Amino acid sequence: MAYRNIAIIAHVDHGKTTLVDELLKADDNFDTRVGIEERAMDSNAQEQERWITIYSKNTGITYKGNKINIVDTPWHADFGSEVERVLRTVDSVALVVDAYEGPMPQTKFVLKKSLELWLHPIIVINKMDKPTARAEWVVDQLFDLFVQLWATDEQLEHLNEPIYAIARDGKAWTDENPEQKDITPLLDYVLEKVPEAPNDSEKPLKMQVANLGYDNFLWRLGIGRIYEWTIKVGQDVFVIDNQWKERKAKITKILTNEWLEKKEANEAFAWDIVTIAWISDIFVWETISWVSWADPMPAITIDEPTLKMEFLVNNSPFAGREWEFVTSRQIRDRLEKELETNVWLKIDFNSGDNYEVAGRWELHLSVLIETMRREWFELQVWAPVVIMHEENGKKMEPIENVSISLPTWMEWSVIAELWKRKWIMSNMYEENWITNLEFSVPTRWLLWFKSLFTTLTKGEGLLSSSFDKYEEYKGPIEKRDVWSMISMENGKAMAYSLFNLQERGTIFIEPTTEVYEWMIVWESNKGQDLTVNVTKNKKLTNVRASGTDEALKLTPPKIMTLEEAIDYIGNDEYVEITPENIRLRKKYLTETERKRNKKG
Repeated sequence: MAYRNIAIIAHVDHGKTTLVDELLKADDNFDTRVGIEERAMDSNAQEQERWITIYSKNTGITYKGNKINIVDTPWHADFGSEVERVLRTVDSVALVVDAYEGPMPQTKFVLKKSLELWLHPIIVINKMDKPTARAEWVVDQLFDLFVQLWATDEQLEHLNEPIYAIARDGKAWTDENPEQKDITPLLDYVLEKVPEAPNDSEKPLKMQVANLGYDNFLWRLGIGRIYEWTIKVGQDVFVIDNQWKERKAKITKILTNEWLEKKEANEAFAWDIVTIAWISDIFVWETISWVSWADPMPAITIDEPTLKMEFLVNNSPFAGREWEFVTSRQIRDRLEKELETNVWLKIDFNSGDNYEVAGRWELHLSVLIETMRREWFELQVWAPVVIMHEENGKKMEPIENVSISLPTWMEWSVIAELWKRKWIMSNMYEENWITNLEFSVPTRWLLWFKSLFTTLTKGEGLLSSSFDKYEEYKGPIEKRDVWSMISMENGKAMAYSLFNLQERGTIFIEPTTEVYEWMIVWESNKGQDLTVNVTKNKKLTNVRASGTDEALKLTPPKIMTLEEAIDYIGNDEYVEITPENIRLRKKYLTETERKRNKKG
């Protein structure tokens, strides 16, 4: 059997995961009676809810007697390290691009990773059923992007013969056969353009681990590609790291990808992507061979963390109400387990009951926090802090490329805010009443802008970003120009109090919400933090005056998501996270604590 390995890469919502669904249906053994669920590869609950791919996944289909391993990759820069690692396992990538939008910021990010690994992208122009589809323009934009990223002539080759698709309808075609009614032209193109990998039986086994998994019964799993010869159950092997250090191990379980299942196999062959179990200390980049003198595969780099947050035990007055796991020991155990597979996470356990967790970007850390929350953990987190670097005695900070699209009539209110924050605009153009802006901005400034951007554009604007480089520190900035209203009492919030206060800012809570002293309940624009009593109710009288019993019309509150809450909090505030609630609070909850901190 011949093997081809391809990865599907794209910007968010360009149809990558939908395309994978249709490729699965093209399997020689697909049972139409069983069918397939929509977005079958996005099996994680958060992926289903967020409509994004967070974790890379492997599947394998048989097509015309060939095995094609398909890797569905994350699109977001937060998971850049994982994207690079899984791209090491493939022979080519299918770059999926929207037929109207063309290449977007995250398109550039994943494409750059592919070109740096000398892969030759196959171009798939998706959503050709859009009335506004403009395939020729998209190809021109892709050509400019390829050239900008220093693509070779060979990597530009497939731009001249893209695949056109409507993934939602399971259709793909080429210029030569535009009437094709299914997805198979893309698979035929893969068989034609991606060369069959040879299996040199005279060379010793060589496999490199590119990703990790975890199973409650099998423990840590090593996922990678076999580059030479064959791997067999019962085989004694050497695990070799980049420093030529070796240790002995035994292959006791091999799992291969067949459609949406992992099946046990007694052996697997070169160029297949497999999972091995029962090597408890296996790690990414390590090479597996049955000879100790085998050259280790080229190192796979793991991006350094760029943000850090403090995770700590929940000590609010409501701590333990929804609890299952609330102690420092339980939080520590869960974070240690996360390190088994989350290879770009770093955790400092040497700060007492507070754990400093460092990750790639906001999404990377918020996914971890949300996962813990769904596992019935209670905890508090402090605002994220950008990790600075030092080069030649200078303080350096990460810079991001930011792309903004918004209705033209909103542009100047947003631009005014950006100029006030000293963002540097690199490009601006309008098309079809949509303004597109591009900026170069320090990560610190971007962290504190996303929730404001949503408010300014009433949810109609799109903002995406990707890491660019490190530059010299730009100086201090003010995180936000709004302040907090804080509850001065314990109890339940009353509609009467909320009604009387609603003109003074943005409400964060609903009537009957339980509050405690120094819990944040409001956003204020008064230039300072204010304490308010939201538990006060209307006094009853024996006299019914005209209009006194009219229904109170409350402005709908802004119920913050986890990401919005983390984005909002200041340096003296926490986000309290429980299985059922997300609350904002001040760090110090008593007057004594506040005075002591102020003096300190």
